Amino acid sequence: MNLQNVLLGATAAVALTTGAAQAEVLFWSTQAKPIEETQAMRDQVLSGFDAGADYQANDSGPFLTRLNAELQAGDGTIGVLGDLHGGFAAMDAANLADLSGLDLGGVTVNPTFLELGKLGTDQQHYLPWMQASYIMAANKKALEFLPEGADIDALTYDQLIAWSAAVEEATGDKKFGFPAGPDGLKHRFFQGYLYPSYTDGVVRTFKSDAAVGAWEAFRALWSHTNTGSTNFSFMQEQLLSEDVWIAFDHTSRLAGAFNERPDDFVAFPAPAGPTGRGFMPVVAGLAIPVTAPDMAEAEALVAYMMKPETQIATLRATNFFPVVDVALPDDLPPSVRAAGDAIAKMSGAADANPGLLPAGLGDKGGDFNRVYVDSFERIILGGQDIRAVLDDQAKVLDAIMQETGAVCWAPDAPSEGACPVE
Repeated sequence: MNLQNVLLGATAAVALTTGAAQAEVLFWSTQAKPIEETQAMRDQVLSGFDAGADYQANDSGPFLTRLNAELQAGDGTIGVLGDLHGGFAAMDAANLADLSGLDLGGVTVNPTFLELGKLGTDQQHYLPWMQASYIMAANKKALEFLPEGADIDALTYDQLIAWSAAVEEATGDKKFGFPAGPDGLKHRFFQGYLYPSYTDGVVRTFKSDAAVGAWEAFRALWSHTNTGSTNFSFMQEQLLSEDVWIAFDHTSRLAGAFNERPDDFVAFPAPAGPTGRGFMPVVAGLAIPVTAPDMAEAEALVAYMMKPETQIATLRATNFFPVVDVALPDDLPPSVRAAGDAIAKMSGAADANPGLLPAGLGDKGGDFNRVYVDSFERIILGGQDIRAVLDDQAKVLDAIMQETGAVCWAPDAPSEGACPVE
């Protein structure tokens, strides 16, 4: 073989290799960043995508740097974006392709999360991808004390209060448990569950009359709450010891109880209030930047990620739950099956009212959380007047919002500029 033929062959090989590399869709994501999760995404989730996908997980800084550079240049290599709702909400929606017409093959996607993916427009700027959340759990011994006619999968706060009271009357002990300890996630309950359920807001409605009603309801629930709750942080421990029969917490902080004694506990959705069934989903979505090099292949990858079997594979890889209607397989850990069922019922409920994670607060996130914790400590633990406390704490909250300029997030109505405390 002469030199010319060798060079031609090498050139052809390079061209083929380059073409193969370009055929892979670059999946640029802020999720599944731990090495084992990233590898599981590549080996277990994306290996079935025929065109090939290059999954690259990044922190939000590098993620945005490359994306913004490609958008500014008007030409890019990123095919699909994976990010939390808050990340997409902070982007210019015009930079994300409209996925409204994408054929998902008849897959039923959670309608609540679909609406979030429109980012306040009439276009589907991202499709929900996966979710995590907080749920309720109970010892099956408590079920006989449910109020007459109550459906555990569709409880109201009034019914939860009555249920907790009935358990206390029957046992002589306060058996409702709440993670009010130093490391408990109590602030997420107020931000994502109580406030959306009673006020249809979190910031705008912070000191409203409806908020007063919310705190009155929680004060009633607290009267039946285990007095040790100010030391509780992971409710799985109190469920296993049976100091608590009914509890609220993050799915990961209840897992131990379900995995150790799966036949003794039941998981169920959070209760509903006057303005819906407030819950705090951690929603990740899939989007396509308008600079994607091959729109058809990018759309094919998004559709692939929405398939029921891919959603289950994603659950195994990341411990995030599906956002499509799918039956969970029997070989999942008991905690995953129990939590997944409860989350699906909660997020798919007709009265679902998601209270999203705070966004746009920067290093003031801790101060924001402190407003709700301080309100809890003053109203519930200190017995102070609800209206006076809310009026006082509203000033602190408003100062945080004005300083950060953070716009409103669901369920608060959108704002131009800083979300106001009304």
